[in-house]
Amino acid sequence: MGMGGWSLGCQGHAVAKAAARRGGDSRCRRPGPPPPPAPAGAMVKLAAKCLLAGDPAVGKSALAQMFRSDGAHFQKNYTLTAGIELLVKAVSVPETSDSVEFFIFDSAGKDLFSEMLEKVWEQPNVLCLVYDITNEQSFNNCDKWLEKLRAQAVGVHIPGVLVGNKTDLADCRAVEQEQAQEWAEKHGLEYCEMSVKEMKNFEAPFHILAKLFHQLYKEKVETFHSLA
Repeated sequence: MGMGGWSLGCQGHAVAKAAARRGGDSRCRRPGPPPPPAPAGAMVKLAAKCLLAGDPAVGKSALAQMFRSDGAHFQKNYTLTAGIELLVKAVSVPETSDSVEFFIFDSAGKDLFSEMLEKVWEQPNVLCLVYDITNEQSFNNCDKWLEKLRAQAVGVHIPGVLVGNKTDLADCRAVEQEQAQEWAEKHGLEYCEMSVKEMKNFEAPFHILAKLFHQLYKEKVETFHSLA
């Protein structure tokens, strides 16, 4: 399945084989017209390139690791992500039998790696922007991160979610939930809060993204058929 393209089929093989027959690698292309709908009762399997961004130490890597390991792995000691880490995990689309396989690009929060980010961030499908609810600066910097993320897909609608981490430190909260919710809505993002440390709600961002990406897929299928 291509991380930048739509994938569909019973057992998830039909599209990959079709792409191979056309002589192309679906991993290197932007999503084109979606495939025709699967036969009644068939399960749809999609693939999406997910960009995970935010300031250093907000919990991006911990979130990615917890999600990939189903809560079995949590980083007890903070370590700086050196450049880019890629994690792959499939998630079921809420209220459907379909699924989305996320190719999650966990990015370093330092400007030192900005040139590398521009290359790796090309052609994203979904965005996950993380800040620390106890660190107002990490929230303020979300403007900068979102601008960088969306610069990789100018003129293209990219579903995204703003995530407030560290609700276990609510007594030290510096960013009110209402403030963050308002900012997210203003920028066309969904919003949720979580505590990776306490394993609370850490799957929510990816369930939200899966639902948004699946909805976008359905809209593209409908558009495809209306033009046929």
